[in-house]
Amino acid sequence: MTPFNVVLFDGFETLDAFGPVEIVGKLEQQFTLGHFSLAGRVVTSSQGVRVETAPLADLPEGGVLLIPGGMGTRTQVDNVPLIHRLLTLALHARSVLTVCTGAALLARTGLLEGLPATTNKLAFEWVTTQGPKVLWQKRARWVRADHFYTSSGVSAGMDMTLGFVADQLGADVAGKIARGIEYVWNDDPDDDPFAIA
Repeated sequence: MTPFNVVLFDGFETLDAFGPVEIVGKLEQQFTLGHFSLAGRVVTSSQGVRVETAPLADLPEGGVLLIPGGMGTRTQVDNVPLIHRLLTLALHARSVLTVCTGAALLARTGLLEGLPATTNKLAFEWVTTQGPKVLWQKRARWVRADHFYTSSGVSAGMDMTLGFVADQLGADVAGKIARGIEYVWNDDPDDDPFAIA
């Protein structure tokens, strides 16, 4: 099975992390879920959800990495140990998925330079300053560039994750999960109702 590792920090956006976790959690034969933070402790989301995490030093390399966004990214972009660790993990990951302003953290590693990516359109101006050499897309629900997936704001992370599942296991599998959780999947990455004109 492939590790699906969620990187958390204080002030992460709850749905950014647990929307994708709900989807991947339906694939128990394919993925094992893990929750990690830099120090390995209890972290708290912007909505007050407390999550026990293991330290990033224990995160197995070579799996899938999920980086959520949230207000906590505003300070975490300057957390040098976190960014350095994310760089190492992302270099060895099979796939890296970001939701919302989580793209700012990945952009700070330099790995998105020269690649198309997107992020929350309400925070677009701030995120783009974190990676000025990234080819930021103003109209995209999510973007796949090689093994990097970046998505727009909050609920777009679920659309992206279902897109990731479709890429890995087929659209039928992704569609079945969406129906099972009664979620209306926007399966077109270019259909962005929140696009910037």
